[in-house]
Amino acid sequence: MAYVTSLPTDDPGARMRVLRTLESLGCAVLREGVYLLPDSDDNRQGLGRLTDHISRLNGGAYLLPVTAADEAHAQVFRGLFNRSRKYEELIKTVESLKTGFGISEPASIARVLAKQRRDFEAINALDFFPSPGRELAARALKDAEEKVHGLVFPDTPKPSPVTQSERHYFKRIWATRKPLWADRLASAWLIRRFIDPEATLIWLEKTEECPATAIGFGFAGAAFANSRSGITFEQLLANFGLQNNASLARIAALVHYLDTGGTPVAEAAGVETLLLGAQRRSASTDELFAESEKTFDLLYDAYIEVPTKT
Repeated sequence: MAYVTSLPTDDPGARMRVLRTLESLGCAVLREGVYLLPDSDDNRQGLGRLTDHISRLNGGAYLLPVTAADEAHAQVFRGLFNRSRKYEELIKTVESLKTGFGISEPASIARVLAKQRRDFEAINALDFFPSPGRELAARALKDAEEKVHGLVFPDTPKPSPVTQSERHYFKRIWATRKPLWADRLASAWLIRRFIDPEATLIWLEKTEECPATAIGFGFAGAAFANSRSGITFEQLLANFGLQNNASLARIAALVHYLDTGGTPVAEAAGVETLLLGAQRRSASTDELFAESEKTFDLLYDAYIEVPTKT
């Protein structure tokens, strides 16, 4: 079906929003103001909503049926929706990540892969005439995700409750590596609030050795790190008997998703935005942690279930 538009010229911003919406729907451009889209209920609904919006802008839009004259014309029309190049670009990105295996931090690679997974889903949603590229991209993503999962969650024994006395973890130095993101920030917050309130936190450079007097967390070889049963935050919960705290369990699920992907959490996007804002406004790692503490404090309070009055 063809979509013919007449957009107002006195509002460039509104005009650009309409063009971006057409692009997000997967429309092919035949010429300026004339677009092509396969006929389906979803596409008709999307264009219908856009038509209402254009009318409010004092513009016009018309949806017209289109029939290919012959198979040659049909192939030309289908070719306008070929997503092969996008799949090829995605595969190249995924393959390039393999050079970082064993060098870059697995969690960082996992976050990039999670973005590629979202990009794949976005391309797939507009792949009206599936090509072999989709299967190749899906396989490349799946293979990379499986390998990275093994790096993020090494095959180490399931954590058991700490056997040291509580005093062993009181007023200690706790160390993790830069850069700090969701798991390390949340783990540091957990340590300060629930495990060792008088802890001294230090932030190691990537190649800096962890001091012998410090308790390491959040990196390979640390006392508390990712294992096959979860991220560092989850290891700390299990080791210190905090896994039955419902608010902390919800934070754990959110942090797990932000750091390594997996099961989506509705509020994750908002928390990610807050942490990114904290990164940008902080001049030092200490400032970043202080800002993130506020976010996790608010999350914890929000997750507490207040008993209802009877």
